[in-house]
Amino acid sequence: MKPHAPMPRTTGPSAFTLIEILVVIAIIAILAGLLLQTSAYVQEKAGISRAQIEIKGMENALERYKVDNGDYPPSTGGTANAGSDSDPSSGALLDALMPITSTNSNSIVYFPFPNKMLGPTVNSQQSDAAVRQAAKYVQDPWGNSYHYQYPGDAERSGTNTFDLWSEGRQGSANSGNTNKWIKNW
Repeated sequence: MKPHAPMPRTTGPSAFTLIEILVVIAIIAILAGLLLQTSAYVQEKAGISRAQIEIKGMENALERYKVDNGDYPPSTGGTANAGSDSDPSSGALLDALMPITSTNSNSIVYFPFPNKMLGPTVNSQQSDAAVRQAAKYVQDPWGNSYHYQYPGDAERSGTNTFDLWSEGRQGSANSGNTNKWIKNW
């Protein structure tokens, strides 16, 4: 028979040193920072894509409006003029493409704006008709109003066309930097 080897003696419970714990915390912090940065980038790209799709949908609706009415809607007037701090042209766009339903059977909805595009942000528990009644403007993915101009600026979009744009995440902070706008020209 073989003799049994003696068991090694432990002097106490093994534990991590302070340096090891700090290294692990630093690695976790670096990974969390990278994840947050990537997440913000993905959210920004998603907002830009959504704005581009919404602008394309509104462009198509404006073309249908022109076919029925002979011209694009004016960029003045609209519900946004009633004390809202948004762009009044966005209210005019809302009124033209999604008029408030009334007894008038000629109220054609050219673009059924989803509630998330109607601003100011309203109670999601309300009915669609109540949300539309309370809406003052069309909002972009960042909660700012879309801008609409007809006739458009000839330098941007030629003659007899309209301009439709969002100033992006920064809103009015980007008002002078047209390179950051999401636009139809």
